[in-house]
Amino acid sequence: MAADPGGRGGRHGRRLRPHLLLGAPGVDLVIRDARVVDGSGGPSYRADVGVTGGRIAAIRREGDPALSGRRVLDAHGLALSPGFIDMHAHSDLALLRDPDHSAKAAQGVTLEVLGQDGLSYAPVDDRTLDEVRRAISGWNGGAPGDTTVDLDWRTVGEYLDRLDRQGIAVNAAYLVPQGTVRAYAMGWEDRPPTGAELTRMRQLVAEGLEQGAVGMSSGLTYTPGMYARDAELTELCRVVAAYGGYYCPHHRSYGAGALEAYAEMVALAREAGCALHLAHATMNFRVNEGRAPALLALLDEALADGADISLDTYPYTPGCTTLVAVLPSWASEGGPEAVLARLRDDATAERIRHHLEVTGSDGCHGVPVEWDTIEVSGVLRPELAAHVGRRLDGWATARRLLVEDGLGTTILQHVGHEENVRALMRHRVHTGGSDGILQGAKPHPRAYGTFPHYLGRYTRELGVLSLEETVAHLTSRPAARLRLPDRGLVREGHRADLVLFDPDTVAAGSTFEAPRTLPVGIPYVLIDGRFVIEDGHRTDTLAGRAVRRTPVR
Repeated sequence: MAADPGGRGGRHGRRLRPHLLLGAPGVDLVIRDARVVDGSGGPSYRADVGVTGGRIAAIRREGDPALSGRRVLDAHGLALSPGFIDMHAHSDLALLRDPDHSAKAAQGVTLEVLGQDGLSYAPVDDRTLDEVRRAISGWNGGAPGDTTVDLDWRTVGEYLDRLDRQGIAVNAAYLVPQGTVRAYAMGWEDRPPTGAELTRMRQLVAEGLEQGAVGMSSGLTYTPGMYARDAELTELCRVVAAYGGYYCPHHRSYGAGALEAYAEMVALAREAGCALHLAHATMNFRVNEGRAPALLALLDEALADGADISLDTYPYTPGCTTLVAVLPSWASEGGPEAVLARLRDDATAERIRHHLEVTGSDGCHGVPVEWDTIEVSGVLRPELAAHVGRRLDGWATARRLLVEDGLGTTILQHVGHEENVRALMRHRVHTGGSDGILQGAKPHPRAYGTFPHYLGRYTRELGVLSLEETVAHLTSRPAARLRLPDRGLVREGHRADLVLFDPDTVAAGSTFEAPRTLPVGIPYVLIDGRFVIEDGHRTDTLAGRAVRRTPVR
């Protein structure tokens, strides 16, 4: 049984109390006596906050005339903050498949950024959609033959329209996935594009941005996106820059050569004149223990020189991906069926093993794989469920799983370093991103726990950041990156996407042993002024909508 996101009784069980509007202005809801942590990073303050028509209508600090409204919620000093923005989410199908979506709503997430790591479901044609569904079924489900979601769109605009038409639990923005664009334009081949193919890719990126995408993502350790060289990526980033979007790369290595990979992305984005947001900016594997300061020095130098850079991280040390992702790129050329054919061939499988265990696969960030760091977190086929929660004991087991599970196996990689996690989250351009994969019987707890874990573990318990700093990292900073002028702050006129939480008790309920447990200490979440979490329970409200790119003026 999942935990109640707000808890019950005491400070968590407050009920809305009706309050007659006696000649006062038409305020729908008054949140009375809240500790307002407004997202700016400045000191918190006590105030009443009025909400009407989906906007923050009024803020009255102590000593100001009291607000009256049709409903009054007595916050008794609970912290009131802007809704949290998940800058790296894998809910592309989950939002449509699971209207409840408590995994994110109960954390106080009011906006997710989808289309991550260069692979998602638009723009596509029928061929590309089938291939992408197979390639990332371990992230999102939705393998060919899965009918739980009718994938009836083909363009970015049609996907965003589908979110609006169906209604979703939280708001969603979208990045054009560069790997999907490449597959659409030229298949899963490891070669430079022709002039016509590059033109087509530029057109697809431009169309996606015109239809509302906020930028472009890449997965440069995932095929086919990883086959793109810098010149190709630079041309696509020029298109992104022209539309005022940002580039969000999962760069070429988080292991051996990580610093060089970060430097490559910084140089590429600056050459293209494009804003850069570094996805799940970690420094992993043994080679990078204690090396976060070197990365931050690289970023500080570029920022001081005028570069527009931000990053996101999750507050955990293990990573999460699909098992097929660790294979060398040459083994994945041609798409999922070609991968399976190579795995079934003994001689080719031995070549793959050598790259994994001896040379260091580019899919495993250039580091020879250590099988005991890889834990199976999910499988597609029920008959393989016994593997979930176990560490791999070698290539033979990994190979068998890949073939029998149709490449759908999801893994945790226990390769991170706590000192790097803390150093990165302190940086002034840091934002929060869960990288939450919701698939599998034993997913990474970050999917259900990232934002309360920041507030509880790293703020209250460890003091890595102050409460005001943490909230700014999770609200106004990502809103600024997304160019959303009316979100991310508790300000009059801003959208009423709000979270009420208890700073003394808020915590992630999810653990590696029980990863789907909901958080505690977050009794109220509003989107568009409507309660999606009320008195610690998920309502049936679907207040989320697609958030489209703000046009360049």
